[in-house]
This record gives sequence, structure tokens and C-alpha cells, in this order.
Amino acid sequence: MVAAAVVKNERNATEPPTLFPPCPMGLPRSRFLSLTGFLFTALRLTSVAADPAWHAFHHEHVLGTSLELRFAASKAGDAQRAEAAALEEIDRLATILSGYDAQSEFSRWATTRGEPRRVSNDLINVLSLFDQWRERTRGALDAAAETTVRLWRRTAEQGRVPSSDEIADAVTAVAARHWELNPDAGTATRLSAAPLRLNSFAKGYIIDRAAAAARAAAPLEGVVVNLGGDVLVRGPRAVTVAVTDPLADAETDAPLTSITVRDRAVATSGGYRRGVSINGRWYSHLVDPRTGRPVDHVRSATVSALNAVEAGALATALCVLPPSEGLTLVASRAGAECLIITSDGESVVSPGWTETGGPQTATPRADVHAAPTTATAAPGGNKAGVWDSNYEVVVDLEIARPAGGRAKRPFVAVWVEDKDHFPVRTLALWYHGDRWLPDLRSWYRGDQLRSLAEGAPIVSTVSSATRGPGRYTVRWDGRDNQGKPVPSGKYTVYIEAAREHGTHQLVSGDLVCNGSPAKLELPANVELSGVAVDYRARRAGR
Repeated sequence: MVAAAVVKNERNATEPPTLFPPCPMGLPRSRFLSLTGFLFTALRLTSVAADPAWHAFHHEHVLGTSLELRFAASKAGDAQRAEAAALEEIDRLATILSGYDAQSEFSRWATTRGEPRRVSNDLINVLSLFDQWRERTRGALDAAAETTVRLWRRTAEQGRVPSSDEIADAVTAVAARHWELNPDAGTATRLSAAPLRLNSFAKGYIIDRAAAAARAAAPLEGVVVNLGGDVLVRGPRAVTVAVTDPLADAETDAPLTSITVRDRAVATSGGYRRGVSINGRWYSHLVDPRTGRPVDHVRSATVSALNAVEAGALATALCVLPPSEGLTLVASRAGAECLIITSDGESVVSPGWTETGGPQTATPRADVHAAPTTATAAPGGNKAGVWDSNYEVVVDLEIARPAGGRAKRPFVAVWVEDKDHFPVRTLALWYHGDRWLPDLRSWYRGDQLRSLAEGAPIVSTVSSATRGPGRYTVRWDGRDNQGKPVPSGKYTVYIEAAREHGTHQLVSGDLVCNGSPAKLELPANVELSGVAVDYRARRAGR
């Protein structure tokens, strides 16, 4: 299948302090053109109304991740005012809640011990949320879980798992009481020395307040805020949200299922993108604070709830708790529904999941357990002249981080041409508005490529377990724009990047695709800090 993503690039802005640490993969993006019914892998949004129009803004390196803002507004100026208000609120809250900025209010308060300190209402609110959810989940959510995360990260660097004594010490530290709040006096007292992180609630808290700030700044028919993979939809516009396949690692992989939401939040959590590898075994970054060990019984959990704080907290908790306990927790929260994918591929849903538009049961991909396969082609490659269906081309690209921090994403096109320079397939097209297509002048000059953007249905936002900023993966299955297998042989992969009022960059490289693995690295430039192309054996079931 063919996919094209749609993104508009705009002005640079100053980056706020980092809230979330970098993670291996990049975040989803803007408006996409679906060329053969393809859905982006993660959560995607499609508008069901045409007027007022949606205006999209995409930023990389926001709080250590990526940000998508989308506003349904009658005037472009209203959308721009909403964008500015949302960014201002995100920046403000980052200076309060970030655990990665030593000068944030939270970081400075965390160094104190045993004495009440006056703190902002926002910090008290987030600390109070942790108290509430620590009790609701019987300790499955705890800000001091960072103690255990750091232990596993440190021992992974040493090439070993933590000892039983080390784990026991971490569990004891987590179980302590870490603060005392006095909301009437506006004070918080730090009681323990355990490392703390507020990510679980800070992210949802910031999303909820950024959306509120945008709505207060301008008349809007709809608001979508997607920060680090959690999506909040506000206003009367209904959107369709496709749930990521937890095994998917490319923007062109198919989703698991979809739901339709209005004026709600959707969050997905899972340990399939972040964690550590020790002696060849993967350990999730999600840990059970009560046992001190990474959890792996749930591959992913998706929650639809009334606000982003609730959705994010529940999604994280469902990855820690057994599914039966997770369902009980969800049932206790008004308006919440969930889809859980267990490690063996079973789908578990709350009774009301269908009422939010989702299926009663999801259908995981057939390769839930699968490891990469070995190609069946004979030594020396595929001699039959037909594309070896056991192989695929994977393009990993990273958008450069400009000096000074946050920036709008450039327009990007990724496509493949055959040995005669005939355009075989468009893999990705990221821009916003047809007027910007000519800026991708190398892609635009091909009638066969350009025609793919005409009249195609629009796909918008995506969300999943948190991914890092700027890094994207697209996959080619060896089929052309009509879905037919291409012959084996030499192909050229092109990646073009253009920035509004900025530079234009084009890189390309040749691959011989004949059933024998091949790789190439393409040169970096001011827009793309790295591009790797890999012709490799595909996963079973893809």
C-alpha cells in the first residue's frame, strides 16, 4: 500500500525546557494523504466536517518529544493565535514541571528536605494527582518509580540485571512517603531522597491546559493537541482514532483497529519502544514500583477518557496491573474505556469500548510473537526477476535539530524510482496545503507522483506510546503505486526536504533489491541529520 503524509512547515520558535527524555523513535506527524486506504500506524484523526477548516501546526523537540496542534477555525489568524497560546502554556508549565531541567520549579523543590516550601498551584495539583492515583492503583503508579528505572538503566550499562538486594532496596525506597502537601497554605514538603519523575501526570496535565489556553485565545470549532503520543480532542468535531499495532515501527504499517471520539482524550502506553537490552533480552522502561521489575505481560494499553490526565494515567496503570485488575480500575472511572493487548496477542476490552466507536474485539497482527524471518532466496539473490516477498526496504530518517531548539517540521517527500528513473512509489509526503507542493520540486516534477495527491482522502493526527522527536521510519514492500509487485533489480530511493523561507535538500541512493541484504547511508544536511536505507528480510506476516 502507498502512504503520503501531509505537513506544513512554519517559523522557528524558542524551545522550552525538556520534560521527557529522548527515546528511540520519532513522533507522528501532520496531515497525511491516504493513497490506497492506508492508515498511519498509531492513533490517527480524520475530521468529519469541512467548515471551519482544520489548521495544523507541527513542532519537533518540544519537551523532549514532538507536538501536533490542530485547530478548526474559520480564519487562519484565529488558528495562529490558538497555536501561540498553546505553546505559551506548554512553555510555562515546562518551567514548573520538568524533571530534566535543573532550574524548573519541581527540580529545585526536589532538592529540599523536611521543610515546607511554597510552590505553585500547578505543582501542587500534579503532586496531588500522584497521591490520588498511587492510592487508586495500590502503588502501581508512583512518582518514585524513577528509582527503579535508574537502577535498571545503570546495571544495563554494566551488562547485567540488578541483584535481588538492589531491587529490594529500590522497592523500599519507592514505598516511602515522598512529600506532604498543604494546599491551603500552598506548600509542599519533600520527605524522602528517592528520585522522582512527574511524567505520568505532567504530560496529560500540560495537554489539558494547552487545549484550554487555545480555546480561550480564539473562537474554535475544534481542538486537537497531540503531545508525545497522547491525543486530546476538544469541541464538537468527531474524529476517528486508529490504534497502533504495538509491533509496528514504520509510518506505513497498518493500525490495529480504530475508534471514533468527540470531546475526549485517547492515550496509548506500552514498553515496546523504550527500555534497555541486557544480554540480548529486552526490558521495558515501564516498571512495577511494588516489585522493582520491568513489566512485560501487557504489550500495549489504549484508553479513551474524559481528559488527558485520566487517559494517560489509566494507560500507564493498565500496563502494570494484571488485565483483570486493570478492567476493574477502568470500570471505576466515569467515561473511561480501554483496549489491552497482552504479550501473547490477546485483546481485552472494557464492556463499553464499542460505545466509543471501537470494535468489541481487536484483531492483532498475525506476527505478534514473530521474530524477523530469514529470507528464502537462494544464495546469490533472486534469479527469477520477481521481487522477493520475504524482503522489504526500510528508510530511517532523522530531521535535523536546529540550533536554538524547537522548530516546525520541514516538508518531506520520500519516493522510489526504478533503473530507468520512472517513479515507482511514493512512500511519504509531508506538507500542508496544495500551495506548498511545488516546494518539493524534485518530487513535484513527476506527473505520476504528483497525481497521487489530487483528490486523495485526508488522514491527520497519530498517537502511540511516547516516541522521540524527529526520527521517522517508512517501509516499502516492493509494490508500485498500483499495488503490483515490482521486478527485482536496482532502485533509487530519494528523500527531499524543503523548509518554508528556508533551504531545499535532496539526497538519494541506489539499492540492488534481488534477495540479498543491502544497506546504504545517505549524507546528512541542514534539514536531515541522518538517513539510512536497509533492504532486509521482513518480519513474518508483513
